[in-house]
Amino acid sequence: MPHNSGNNTPLPSARKHGGGDRPEPNVALKSQRSKVKRLKDVEIGIPIVYGTIAFWLGKKASEFHSHKWTVYVRGATNEDLGVAVKRVVFQLHPSFNNPTRVVESPPFELSESGWGEFEIAITLVFHSDVCDKQLDLYHHLRLFPEEDSAAPQTTKKPVVIEMYDEIVIAEPSEGFLARVMNHPAVIVPRLPATLNLPPPGMDYCLVIVLVLTFFYCLDSVLRMVLTRI
Repeated sequence: MPHNSGNNTPLPSARKHGGGDRPEPNVALKSQRSKVKRLKDVEIGIPIVYGTIAFWLGKKASEFHSHKWTVYVRGATNEDLGVAVKRVVFQLHPSFNNPTRVVESPPFELSESGWGEFEIAITLVFHSDVCDKQLDLYHHLRLFPEEDSAAPQTTKKPVVIEMYDEIVIAEPSEGFLARVMNHPAVIVPRLPATLNLPPPGMDYCLVIVLVLTFFYCLDSVLRMVLTRI
């Protein structure tokens, strides 16, 4: 169920799946400004995965650089999340140079090397017509296999830790819904039969211009007909 604030404003939420001791992230994301027309009784789902993949460097390993790893956020089946996500901020351990890393466009990932495990904070910032609040996630970077694993560490088999989430946008804006109607990263449920949206990618200002142009042309034709009568 989507989280809701005390004033009954619809809030996007996340449905979390997977292990870990950290409680479900605080994803009470406030809806967009009141002037944006929102769609009642409509929810949009965005399945995502986030995690890390780490490779042992083997003979190339040094005391402070034993592993190379990548942290990422992407669509659940590797789709581009740029349709909803504007940027992603990765907060690394303070020992890294410039520990706050901002990725402005897909793919939302970054790679580093090091020797220790730590928790990475991942912040998703959405486009303005999606939500005006950020979503905070947390992921523990793991460099070594499970302790009970009998297999020796190898440079060919990475350590992959991945989590699945579903971002739920409750009562989305009309503009956002129109933009993602056929996007593979987004799950759009059955919509009310009375709901009419412009084709995906069509700007609402353009719709207004087209309507006004139609009536202007119609008026011109009528004037020509009347002058000939």
